[in-house]
Amino acid sequence: MAGVVTKFEVLLTEGAEQDLEAIYDYISEFDCVANANNVLDALLDVVESLAKFPQRGSYPKELVGLGIKEYCQTLFKPYRVIYRVIGSQVIIYLITDGRREMQSVLTRRLLGVYTQTTWKCR
Repeated sequence: MAGVVTKFEVLLTEGAEQDLEAIYDYISEFDCVANANNVLDALLDVVESLAKFPQRGSYPKELVGLGIKEYCQTLFKPYRVIYRVIGSQVIIYLITDGRREMQSVLTRRLLGVYTQTTWKCR
């Protein structure tokens, strides 16, 4: 049927939920609660938008360098949302400040859950 958009179920891992809490807490402490609320709302909008358009993401370059193309990312600068599409689900694994040393963050968080299921990002 033309014009029908498939809706994906978006799930956050416990680690991704903790990432959101840590980002909120950091901004609240070192900036202000209003800015923390704005960033949290914007990140949640990005996460929710993946229900309609998960294929818009790109491969994280740090993982491509290891030959891994199962994870995708979308950005709300400077934050990176790292996720994977499995069937009709979008699973969010990591939400982090992209200015961090990403190779070790991605290796530590993602390689423990790495499997052979693949999905193409653009």
